[in-house]
Amino acid sequence: MANTYTQLYVHIVFSVKGRLNRLKSENKEILHKYITAIVQKHKIKMMAINSMPDHIHMFIGLRPDITISEIVHDIKHSSTNFINDKKWFQHKFNWQEGFGAFTYSQSQINNVVKYILNQEKHHHKKSFKEEYIELLKLFKINYDEKYIFDI
Repeated sequence: MANTYTQLYVHIVFSVKGRLNRLKSENKEILHKYITAIVQKHKIKMMAINSMPDHIHMFIGLRPDITISEIVHDIKHSSTNFINDKKWFQHKFNWQEGFGAFTYSQSQINNVVKYILNQEKHHHKKSFKEEYIELLKLFKINYDEKYIFDI
């Protein structure tokens, strides 16, 4: 798109279906590389990625000609197939429906990257549910708690 200039930084968060602790540390690196490749296939920059056993965080530099929903759908669909093809689990793997997406400015990039890369340390203090609700409140997003997690 000629003469289109944007600066779109998005922090995306979604969880394993039922918030089960399915993402094992021994598979993190390969999963992160696979998801990064999906993002790069769309000519989107992966700024940071990290996962915990029950959820994943990504920080991307989004293009204006693709929606957040499109990229998240592709990431979830492709990575679900990848995980199931690898047979990492006895039962079928799925991501939970929905996601959180939070935008940041250029001046906040370093803080968001550090936050995502330090998830292990962060979750010694609070659960994913507490973290997620905190993000929703911080960004003043109206929500109904009964729809946040499908446990």
